[in-house]
Amino acid sequence: MKTIDELLAEGVAGKRVFVRADLNVPLDGTTITDDGRIRAVLPTVKALAGAGARVVVASHLGRPKGAPDPAFSLAPAAARLGELLGADVAFATDTVGDSATSTVAGLADGRVAVVENLRFNAGETSKDDAERAAFADRLATLADVYVGDGFGAVHRKHASVYDLPGRLPHYAGYLIATEVGVLKKLTEDVARPYVVALGGSKVSDKLAVIDQLLGKADRILIGGGMAFTFLKAQGHEVGASLLQEDQIPAVTEYLERAEKQGVELVVPVDVVVSPGFPDLKTKASNEHSAVDADRMPEGQLGLDIGPKTGELYAGKLADAATVFWNGPMGVFEHPDYAEGTKAVAQALVDSDGFTVVGGGDSAAAVRTLGFDENAFGHISTGGGASLEYLEGKTLPGLAALED
Repeated sequence: MKTIDELLAEGVAGKRVFVRADLNVPLDGTTITDDGRIRAVLPTVKALAGAGARVVVASHLGRPKGAPDPAFSLAPAAARLGELLGADVAFATDTVGDSATSTVAGLADGRVAVVENLRFNAGETSKDDAERAAFADRLATLADVYVGDGFGAVHRKHASVYDLPGRLPHYAGYLIATEVGVLKKLTEDVARPYVVALGGSKVSDKLAVIDQLLGKADRILIGGGMAFTFLKAQGHEVGASLLQEDQIPAVTEYLERAEKQGVELVVPVDVVVSPGFPDLKTKASNEHSAVDADRMPEGQLGLDIGPKTGELYAGKLADAATVFWNGPMGVFEHPDYAEGTKAVAQALVDSDGFTVVGGGDSAAAVRTLGFDENAFGHISTGGGASLEYLEGKTLPGLAALED
């Protein structure tokens, strides 16, 4: 895989460089609530622009249905990119149409443009190879060189991620090079003890990675909504909590395998419960209490790991040489149910080991809860991509960058 440093050494002045970024930022209307992914691509964009390239940045945002939708416009992201660069960023109101063509044609050396949401075009995400290829052909007319730097999308077989690199000289940007380097530290010659903390809502989203980690991790800590399927598999009642009954046989098998393989698979010993789901907009407090995990009241919702579990997990993380964390421990968006996620985040901050926050909601939680991002070894920009890499899958976007 060639890197951007090799491209810069070859010279990019006057060349049109297509940067496939991940500007899929959360929006409240047109206001960006977390610009982490935009900041993550800055080193690549700055280096290219500084070397005189004409930089064409492209990304998806949200899940529009293959047609323009103002709610998913990249205009706010383009404006924020310009603020962070301290320079005007041109914005094309389409992706491969007249606006994109004229905007790119008008770029001077060292200037940057953002084209509109890739997913406004059905060909970007099409399962039909020919349709996807046709869209990639049109994208290729905008550039002389391709730089892949949208790590959050490399697990998708999409036109701009998988097909386009084959049509242009292609290189990995700084973000992708960093992310791959981190993931190799989690899979090759790992420093031990290796502790993995997994949360999030659905256990089905994490089964494949648990399957892989049972042969690699020393401890696996379970939290979030997925914990209740584990508790149910252990014979506990879980009230009205999120439960995937169809996954209980798989979870039971993993609990048995962990015991046989000497892997500590740890589930909550207490949980925070409430009669109803909280209002995430007003953040108004609602009735809640901590109860032992084997004594959950009927009709109550489990919304966070409890304080005893927070202490237990912090202890399990204290001596770790390597930590991977993916998925919050509870409904961290509400202050009543954020303490479990805070406890795990703080344990990573206090750790002397190499700590990786695995993107997605975990990265959002770190920022929302006010932690210093520099206190962690690495905060990934791609939760789904990180998980699939750890599962041992071939990621289309990375495969496409290989020579």
